[in-house]
Amino acid sequence: MAINATIEDGIATITLSHPPLNILTRAVMAELREALGRLEGETELRALLLAADGKHFSAGADVGEHLPPEHEQLIPEFLDTIATIDRFPVPVIAAVRGRCLGGGFELVQAADLVVAGEGAAFGQPEIVLGVIAPAACALLPQRIPPGPAAELVLTGDPITAQRAHEIGLVARIVPDNRVEEEARELARRIARHSAAAVRLTKRALRSESIARGAAALERAGEIYLTELMQTHDALEGLQAFLDKRQPTWTHR
Repeated sequence: MAINATIEDGIATITLSHPPLNILTRAVMAELREALGRLEGETELRALLLAADGKHFSAGADVGEHLPPEHEQLIPEFLDTIATIDRFPVPVIAAVRGRCLGGGFELVQAADLVVAGEGAAFGQPEIVLGVIAPAACALLPQRIPPGPAAELVLTGDPITAQRAHEIGLVARIVPDNRVEEEARELARRIARHSAAAVRLTKRALRSESIARGAAALERAGEIYLTELMQTHDALEGLQAFLDKRQPTWTHR
């Protein structure tokens, strides 16, 4: 099992456990969606903690699964995973240590609150491979100002936890060895309240952004599948990464 799920005192915890970098393969994401689906029906649930085993939250999705023909299943499944987190009925708190990149970063963007370790790094390196970060293109402009959102997806450069806090992505920065503990304490502060009030507060707070996000995720997926994957550069960049060589881009 690459996903562990538990419930205690009104708080559910989903832990990515796919060492060493918690790569989000299609199989891992299927487990994640299944765990989320089970937890949605728990009426006493007041908060969900999204955590990860090891030194790093996640280095992202499996690049090999982005190549044809598997990408035709991967992209819809990935975006469905993101949407499931985004619309989860209780607040989702992400606890992030180490690298949080690519698809792993996009999981975090669907959370309501992010607690990050001092050494955490966030980034969307997809453009370096000649592809796009579909969920980030849909969700980041809703989470942070448009300038920093564009910089993240267009440069592919990672940012520190401090920078992520400055632009409003991270709620709290804590010592690396206390990330999950501090995130759980935040969850406890939420879980002391009425389950009905917590759920309805999230609905009132997020219903409009969730609806916009769903439409944006669908459109980003269409662009990825029907336009991006028809280009030479997307296939070249992904294959070059797997071959450990520099890609050769077209001039158009």
